[in-house]
Amino acid sequence: MNLEIKTFNEKLIPEDKEICDLLASTIDAELPEAESKIWHAHPVWFLAGNPIVGYSKQKPGIRLMFWSGADFNEEGLNIGGQKFKDASVFYQQVSDIEINDLKRWLQKSSEIQWDYKNIVKRKGQLERLR
Repeated sequence: MNLEIKTFNEKLIPEDKEICDLLASTIDAELPEAESKIWHAHPVWFLAGNPIVGYSKQKPGIRLMFWSGADFNEEGLNIGGQKFKDASVFYQQVSDIEINDLKRWLQKSSEIQWDYKNIVKRKGQLERLR
């Protein structure tokens, strides 16, 4: 696990740390080619510089977000809005994580990608990469 992400997780309460440790280790295992780092104060994984998946601590729990998740066609993911293609799920305890769903979503995150890397250059317009 990336040292910055490990440090992020260690600052959380034990229940949240357990969730984040499982998320980080599963993401690392399922997306070994991804680069991980703290980006905008949260753990995020990138493929070719494009953000793919990340998580953050919010009031409802730990939010796992997929930047292109709206196109995964998965009932377990909540679509954020109309302009962007993100979708997410919240976890309050580690037992909330359906590991098979998580692995399937991670597979889809490498297969279905919108170009967030160049969104500023394109003045807010997204283009499909895959």
